[in-house]
Amino acid sequence: MKFLSLQKIVLLVVLWMSIPFCFSQTTPLSKEAKISVLTCGTSNEIYALFGHTAIRVNDPANGMDVVYNYGAFDFGTSNFALKFVKGNLQYFAVANSYADFIANYNYEKRSVYEQELRITALQKEKLVALLNESLLLENREYTYKFIDQNCTSMAVEVINRALDQEVIVKKGDTISTYRSILYPYFNNHFYEQLGTSVIFGTKTDQAGTAIFLPFELKESLNQIQLNQQPIVKQNNTLLEYEPETNSSWWNNPYTYLLFLGCILLLNKKWSDTLYLASMGILGIAFTILGLYSTHLELGNNYNTLVFNPALIALVAFAKAKNKKGVQFTFWFNCIALVLYAIVLTTKVHLWIVTPLIITNGVILARRYWKKEV
Repeated sequence: MKFLSLQKIVLLVVLWMSIPFCFSQTTPLSKEAKISVLTCGTSNEIYALFGHTAIRVNDPANGMDVVYNYGAFDFGTSNFALKFVKGNLQYFAVANSYADFIANYNYEKRSVYEQELRITALQKEKLVALLNESLLLENREYTYKFIDQNCTSMAVEVINRALDQEVIVKKGDTISTYRSILYPYFNNHFYEQLGTSVIFGTKTDQAGTAIFLPFELKESLNQIQLNQQPIVKQNNTLLEYEPETNSSWWNNPYTYLLFLGCILLLNKKWSDTLYLASMGILGIAFTILGLYSTHLELGNNYNTLVFNPALIALVAFAKAKNKKGVQFTFWFNCIALVLYAIVLTTKVHLWIVTPLIITNGVILARRYWKKEV
């Protein structure tokens, strides 16, 4: 038995998958055609913590049931991690049969909710044309941005283009910040919650006026009116699963508090020095990220007041027995710590970083307050 080459297999799969999409471009939609927004549930994988958005075009009369989405990326991309951090990683639009799409979410035990849109036949035709246009090689890629350009915001954009007006806008809470909106999604994922709390800067403290998460879109659609009628014609639950609670012996606040407690109770010069140096190195990394990356969420990061690069200078001055240098950097770090605590009084991540503030303060005081170098 002869085996097909990998290239031939890929070509056959692509041709097979393209049949319904080419057909949809040349055949007008029937009167029974329905277009709906699909909102997919969350899971414990880091890339699925926020859910997913897709658009379904269902036209049984023409044998078409296709799901379009803007959430695809290629792990095989050269320098994937660097491009993601830099902010120039390319995501792309894809289309799959509804059967394959729903089977995948059923396998992953993730809920899928459908909201059929109440739009005209002409608007449906235009939306399908725009969706198919986004699959073209020259159009399919876009530069991913955590808040401004993702699978949800791209779906909102294409629907609004089809409607020739900005109908899909955020409804409900437009006062809460992006940071506070994101925060609950990391429940039971402690270190992810801590990491995003300290790596995000001032952009995430802006009021969350734009739709950027799947369930925000779902909730907003249920409140939006088009031509004095609800834009959602019908809500359907396609799959319903209870989200699995993430449990881990290490990914929880207890290991975090235990680690910091051990540092404080150990009360050794070497461990205190290593801790402060590590905090300073992380601060340098955050500063470089803010300057290097085009992700606006990483810029202007006031968390470097606690992850302070000046801690490196303090450790270096202490090692060199430079008394004036130690005194200056000690007070500099103390003032920064106080400013940080003041800034955080209105932030949702106050309590998760409070142990770091306390640890920094205790170590600074016991090692450098009125101490001989």
